[in-house]
Amino acid sequence: MAFISGIGVDNVVMDIFNWSPEAGDCISKWHEIVMRGKSPLSVAERELIAAYTSGLNACALCYGVHTMITESFGMKEGLLETLVVSIESADIDEKLKPLLRFTKKLNFEPTKLGQTDADAVFSAGWSEQALHDTINVVCMFNFMNRHVLGHGGTEGDISPHFATSAVHLSTHGYFSE
Repeated sequence: MAFISGIGVDNVVMDIFNWSPEAGDCISKWHEIVMRGKSPLSVAERELIAAYTSGLNACALCYGVHTMITESFGMKEGLLETLVVSIESADIDEKLKPLLRFTKKLNFEPTKLGQTDADAVFSAGWSEQALHDTINVVCMFNFMNRHVLGHGGTEGDISPHFATSAVHLSTHGYFSE
């Protein structure tokens, strides 16, 4: 149950944004830039990092929505469930694994990140921009996971919200004027 009245389970993120419309617009624009802007990472790869981060954080709403988005952009069904358990056993391009290892360490042990972690990403063929963009996605979804969970808006059956949000975000992006 939501901790604040007016925040329901059908449009939990938009309901939260409606409490501070100016902030909501800024957050939506930030999402559009990070998730759909120019990047060496494809949209599917960024959505995968978003869903993976949300899965690690046990944010059911963000994990469910962004898992569906990854699938709409061509990622294999069931991939995220495997990734959250084990990067190594996931059926995914080997090139992505160092980015996902970096993601996991940034998520759980940011003070333990070192040059060797970045070098593993670079050795896999990723650029500094790709690493920067990965960091942006991880940070954004740590923020969003806590934003959603902090408002208590994800109790009950939120799965009907997944498809509606995933279709909207896949086809229209994160911000439209």
